Amino acid sequence: MLESHANKPASNGALAERLGVTPGSVSAMLTKLDELGLTTHAPYHGVHLTEHGRELALRVIRQHRLVEQFLAEALGMSWDRVDAEAEVLEHVLSDELERLIAARLHDPERDPHGDPIPTAELALSEPATGATLADAPVGVAVRFVRVSDSDPEMLRYLGKRGIAPGAELTVVRREPFGGPVILSRPEGGEQLSFGQELARAMHVEVIAADSAPADGGSASTDCAASARLHPGQRSPHARRKPSGPSRR
Repeated sequence: MLESHANKPASNGALAERLGVTPGSVSAMLTKLDELGLTTHAPYHGVHLTEHGRELALRVIRQHRLVEQFLAEALGMSWDRVDAEAEVLEHVLSDELERLIAARLHDPERDPHGDPIPTAELALSEPATGATLADAPVGVAVRFVRVSDSDPEMLRYLGKRGIAPGAELTVVRREPFGGPVILSRPEGGEQLSFGQELARAMHVEVIAADSAPADGGSASTDCAASARLHPGQRSPHARRKPSGPSRR
């Protein structure tokens, strides 16, 4: 939900962009939602979900993501196709079928794209990291954890290269002037080259870091990037005090 991810009211413009409709259409929809008691909307101040509206939204999100995971895991459907199918099925899924799917999948915590699935009690664990591959400094190993399902072509591109949530990657170098990020995999093989648009769409978490930046990265730049990527972890290029216990 846009309101949850941004931790503030969602604007008409953001909703229109996310839904692919005009701002006028969003205004009309919000008026109807207000009348149903699902949102509170003040012009120029964004929209909030009411308690009932949030509960209903979380229920739909749970059903949608459960269906996505079921289609991918149980039926073998590719992750670039499950979103469109789940958009249809989520509206006709009974509570009983929802429970059966959850039990069949052993109550999964994430959908095929790495998004958290609300629990049966509608508790939603927000993503632990907002950092993307574009933030990762040179020499740092990361784990790919989440990507938006809004661009099937991007998902197909990643799928053809065997990249899915859980994949481990190391940033070898970044080409200058907004060029691609060059990556290696633990198993070796041909390096990957991902453009900035793709790198910004891939959310990651830190696994480990080398002791020095690889060719193509500077210590000062990578130190700042590491702070953005994982605020609780000391950058591999930060100065250490001469005594005292080391910090990770």
